[in-house]
Amino acid sequence: MINLKFYSILPDTMRKKFLIVALLLSSFVNIAAFAQAPADSLMIRKIYDEALSHGAGYTWLRYLSEEIGGRLSGSPQAAAAVEWSRQVMDSLGLDSVYLQQVMVPHWMRGKKEVGKIISAGHLATKEVGLCALGGSVATPKNGITAAVVEVQNFQELRSLGRNTVAGKIVFFNRPMDPTLINTFSAYAGAVNQRGAGVVEAAKLGAVAVIVRSMSLFSEDYAHTGGLRYAPDVREIPGAAISTNHADMLSSLLKREPDTRFFLEMHCRNLPEVISYNVIGELRGTTNPEEIIAIGGHLDSWDIGDGAHDDGAGCVQSIEVLRIFQQLKIKPKRTIRVVMFMNEENGLRGGLQYALKAKENQENHIVAIESDAGGFSPRGFGIDASDDKIRRIKEWKPLFLPYGIYQIGKGGGGADISPLRDEKIALIGLMPDSQRYFTLHHAETDTFDKVNKRELELGAAAMTSLVYLFSIHGL
Repeated sequence: MINLKFYSILPDTMRKKFLIVALLLSSFVNIAAFAQAPADSLMIRKIYDEALSHGAGYTWLRYLSEEIGGRLSGSPQAAAAVEWSRQVMDSLGLDSVYLQQVMVPHWMRGKKEVGKIISAGHLATKEVGLCALGGSVATPKNGITAAVVEVQNFQELRSLGRNTVAGKIVFFNRPMDPTLINTFSAYAGAVNQRGAGVVEAAKLGAVAVIVRSMSLFSEDYAHTGGLRYAPDVREIPGAAISTNHADMLSSLLKREPDTRFFLEMHCRNLPEVISYNVIGELRGTTNPEEIIAIGGHLDSWDIGDGAHDDGAGCVQSIEVLRIFQQLKIKPKRTIRVVMFMNEENGLRGGLQYALKAKENQENHIVAIESDAGGFSPRGFGIDASDDKIRRIKEWKPLFLPYGIYQIGKGGGGADISPLRDEKIALIGLMPDSQRYFTLHHAETDTFDKVNKRELELGAAAMTSLVYLFSIHGL
């Protein structure tokens, strides 16, 4: 930067020479800072060309979604997905492919759930879109019929007290905030009623819980998701109700406070079973001890086929390895792709992976997760120190030509979160999220909802970022 005070006292004959020298020095600094940029830009162009012309992820995803289907932890489908992903990575000629054992919960939904709104006086009934929440206990064989107490949050529930709540079904009806542009923030603001609602309601003597589906849209189908019980609190059934029917129930309760609800579920929790994380590696050529982990979760809920959540993230991660192999890129640092098991109802795979990494004293410098759907990529959310975020953001100009413009502080993803420490950067691929909650944890999460080009753009974005880390480190 030119010192204006010094420049002002120079003779006129010296000022021109001073400006020339200053500009040359500035140019040399810029050239040094961006000397690698043209080579990186050319390689990223090759990566995108390969992903968009010869991508394999869409074909892989079709098989995973339609031939194997929903892959709830402990199920035969989850076991089939483990073997499928091992074989796919084996076919790429990697340096190693192996399984990492993990114990996972085994919950079964059983016969389709039934939910009915019964108006006061039993004059009319309306069957509603309803599904059991993952991990829930069943109702008695003939179901539960009880009066309904509607609340928005735990504070309101507690204020009603045991005398009002005991013997009733608690209806949590707090919607996701539609004013939040980041739909995952809206999800985070509502999801605690799904996860902990059964415990809070049971403490006050409730017989069951129904929760408004985690969706921003008006729908007749319900969205499932996990719930959690506490060891010292009675376990009661928990189910999700569709947003349309939640609105219907809420309106009816205002007119007819004596409205009742019928709930019948046949789910059950079975003993834990052995499953696996599936891991594939390309060893680094000069810094193999520095690990870049990337992945998605192989398990999914059972009511759809898990194409977006998280089949898309799995095939995008494997596609990173395929593109490296196809373009003959030799990473300086080790690239490790992990198909995590049991993200949806336990996070056992992520926890086990982090435990083994610590036991083996592994040096992870970056972990990247794709678990937000296979829609068009918009950027990367980074959970790291300000210094690391600043260094990663220096690569933003390389991504702008491809529509990747949101690079900054954000979340990394559930499966990689157990790796968190001050040394690592946790990064999440950020696709456009506006359509995601029409299908998240729902029967609509099927392969036909995935756009091939959008899926491939996400794989290319991930591969490009992995390439930069593999060459330059962090």
